Amino acid sequence: MQLKVNGQTREVDVEDDMPLLWVLRDELGVTGVKFGCGIAQCGACTVHIDGLAVRSCQVAAGSLDDGAEITTIEGLGTPDSLHAVQEAWIEHQVAQCGYCQSGQIMQAASLLDFNENPSDADIDAVMSGNLCRCGTYPRIRAAVKTAAAKLQET
Repeated sequence: MQLKVNGQTREVDVEDDMPLLWVLRDELGVTGVKFGCGIAQCGACTVHIDGLAVRSCQVAAGSLDDGAEITTIEGLGTPDSLHAVQEAWIEHQVAQCGYCQSGQIMQAASLLDFNENPSDADIDAVMSGNLCRCGTYPRIRAAVKTAAAKLQET
């Protein structure tokens, strides 16, 4: 099957029931997506499929359309500049251990694709499915608001 991963068309030959997480990590070497819980409860494996944030641990490769567009943390910005969410994460020093952060960033970017000016309640509702063991939730909320402002400036 063909997948478009971070803008590049990639060919993979895997079992239909292989989770997208393992296709990305083991078959394609895209390691920014992380394994957390394996049951779609923590959000560490969040990627975008055709623009929507999904938990890649629960998406079977065989369920994807041929040519599905997958964006991981590696493909969120451009080679020359970070995405506004990534910039805001740095500005607010969100990451502590960092393990959940690629999933957090991907979820936040998706939120801002659909809601360009989210309230605290909107942010909390969408981001609550992404667990942070370090408890940086106040900084995550602040970073999402900063990223929203940055995106509105462009």
